[in-house]
Amino acid sequence: MDSEFTAKVELFEKEKGWYYVSVPVGLSKPLAHLADRGLIAVTATIGVSSWLTSLLPMGDSTHFIALPAKIRKKENLSLGATVKVSFAVRERK
Repeated sequence: MDSEFTAKVELFEKEKGWYYVSVPVGLSKPLAHLADRGLIAVTATIGVSSWLTSLLPMGDSTHFIALPAKIRKKENLSLGATVKVSFAVRERK
């Protein structure tokens, strides 16, 4: 099952912090039983780009999806941009 949401591209404040999008709690909380050390394995898609990743724990019961540089470049994403994201749960390898 694919889940879809819209979010702003954010950046963790510490030096060399990751770019990411926050996943709505309503989409991540029902998947909590699938977590392995807090990670929920997914295939994420933005535009024409898909990649294997995880919903990563934020530390406050919420999750985020990290946006690798190659995806940001290919999809022309910058800090503060609003982006449509979809993800599907996958088996962890």
